[in-house]
Order: sequence, then structure tokens, then C-alpha cells
Amino acid sequence: MTFHVPESARIRSGLLASDKSYGNNGAFLVTSRRKQTLLVIASDQLGWEHVSVSLPNRTPYWDEMCLIKDLFLGAEDCVVQYHPPRSEYVNFHPHCLHLWRQVGGQPIPMPPGYLVGPIIEGGLCI
Repeated sequence: MTFHVPESARIRSGLLASDKSYGNNGAFLVTSRRKQTLLVIASDQLGWEHVSVSLPNRTPYWDEMCLIKDLFLGAEDCVVQYHPPRSEYVNFHPHCLHLWRQVGGQPIPMPPGYLVGPIIEGGLCI
């Protein structure tokens, strides 16, 4: 479980500027497979690893969130997107989604994959 940022994508000037001395904290611009520029804000503070992903005119798609998760948090790691009680909603940006992982916490429990849908191996449904 490693949290790391792509230094080549770091924003180095302007309001969201940071440099390598900020560690895993900062703003990044990542191009998706759809040729869309995703704004990613990353942090690893107060016991949490976190990325927010946004676009100016729409909410990120599943494949874009997967790209960011793999890039910043790891392809084989489990992270969560919380849906808190409505009374605790924070909506700072209308097209932003967040991924979270607790630092040093227990692995996040996951339901068996077959509860989501059939598991396909080698083209066969098992």
C-alpha cells in the first residue's frame, strides 16, 4: 500500500503551485484516455491518503477514477469513495469525486465479487 504522486504532472506555478518538497501533497494535471485534463488534489495528512478528481464541466467517469486510483494509490489496493450522511455532505465543487484510504489502517473489507456480478476467467463465467 503505497501512496505516491506523479511528479511530472505536478502543478508548479500559479494558485495551486507546489514542488517536490510538499511530498504527496499538491495539485496535479493528468490526461485521461479520453484526452480530458483531470485536476487532482492529493494529500496524506491527519491519518488519511486522499485524492480529489474534478473537471470543470462534468463529473469524472469510472475509467478516469480508475486511472487516478491506479496512478496515485495503487492498482491492487482497495480504497473507498464515501457516501456520508446527508447532514455531513460537503460540496465544494459540483463535479468532484474523492478517493480515500486510512494510513496504517486495517485492509478495507470487501464483499465477494460474485455479489456484484459473475466472475469471468478465461472468457468463462464461474
